[in-house]
Amino acid sequence: MRVEPLPFAIAVVLFSLSLAGCNACFNKPANPDEVREKTAAATAEAKNDAKAVAEGVRDGLRRPTADRPLDLNSAPKSQLKTLPGMTDEAADRIIAGRPYSTEHELLDKRILSREEYNKIADSVTVKK
Repeated sequence: MRVEPLPFAIAVVLFSLSLAGCNACFNKPANPDEVREKTAAATAEAKNDAKAVAEGVRDGLRRPTADRPLDLNSAPKSQLKTLPGMTDEAADRIIAGRPYSTEHELLDKRILSREEYNKIADSVTVKK
């Protein structure tokens, strides 16, 4: 089961905010200074949560998919490593074997095993 990152992240933030609101009802501060301190703390926590959500969404959008395949001839090592099962060594072999005219050259040149290739086949392409 694959969970879409954006709806899940929004649900987590809303749930966190609802819990913060409930706690405020039961723990009423005695003076305005306490209200300001608690508000500042809640705002800082919400800001951190929002940053984490944004980073997760950004990572999800960068990840190669069948709709947005990764170009074997131009992808940096950091992007190659986002492919399923990709190791440092395999990414280095892909980079060293460039340029490619087809994706299948990863098998023909014995850069990846059939098992490794099957994991990434839908996520890579060769742009000419």
